[in-house]
Amino acid sequence: MPELPDVTVYVERLAALTDSATLLGVRLRSPFLLRSVEPPLSMVKERAVQGVRRLGKRIVIVLEGELFLVLHLMIAGRLHWKAAGASIAAKQNLAAFDFSSGSLVLTEQSSKRRASLYVVAGEEALQAHDRGGLEPLTCSYAEFKQRLCSENRTLKRALTAPHLFSGIGNAYSDEILHAAGLSPVTLTARLDAAQIRKLHRAMQQTLEHWTALLREEAKDDFPKKVTAFRPEMAVHGRYRQPCPACGTLVQRIRYAENEVNYCPRCQTGGKMLADRSLSRLLGSDWPRTVEDWEEEHPSASPGHGKS
Repeated sequence: MPELPDVTVYVERLAALTDSATLLGVRLRSPFLLRSVEPPLSMVKERAVQGVRRLGKRIVIVLEGELFLVLHLMIAGRLHWKAAGASIAAKQNLAAFDFSSGSLVLTEQSSKRRASLYVVAGEEALQAHDRGGLEPLTCSYAEFKQRLCSENRTLKRALTAPHLFSGIGNAYSDEILHAAGLSPVTLTARLDAAQIRKLHRAMQQTLEHWTALLREEAKDDFPKKVTAFRPEMAVHGRYRQPCPACGTLVQRIRYAENEVNYCPRCQTGGKMLADRSLSRLLGSDWPRTVEDWEEEHPSASPGHGKS
């Protein structure tokens, strides 16, 4: 799912491409995309674009007359800038937003249509789409500490809860926790002040780094490689690949449709966190420490193969 860095770059490029433009209309290929009824989609036709915003993981296109298009890409939704009037006949296309400067085409590479579009009238109604999360890049340490400790959750769930923090999802929470050297399953109530400060710093530095990297990658073009899995990442999506800090193979915990990736040496003091499905299968054979695991998998040792 596109998260804060990805959505920020989408917003910046879309704002630049639609500056002084008019939204001529919206073509829907999938009737399931539009989730609102009032005001009707026809109301946005021939409206001047007044800006583009990020609202959590949502993209908001601001139109004259206090009308807003609220777009949530969910897991597989992606945006593509095309020449005006671009065809949307292909199966993966859901809609085209036709501006006087070009067409923004929404695709979804999944059989489960989860992306959504709302037409919203007025700032007050727009706030109903705001989950209330604190903005990670601008919040102070005091604000971060208060919000983090307002509920006793695991760090992974706290960082990805949209009512606590805005725009952080599965991918960047893994990267933030690795940068902070903290276990994803540590409860927020158990953190001391130094750990909270370290987490706050890691959150801002990680998100700033990736936003800058994606911005540089896109430059004056529209983002084309929006993905949650990047080879430059430290742990996310890198199961059984070496941690860039210590060389230990990255481990994971799988749950529902997501997984947590972590380094057992850098983040959990050498403890292997039990993957629910695997620990049920292996029972007492589940390795408790990274040393136990490496003993069973000699090639996983950071020193394996070194002379």
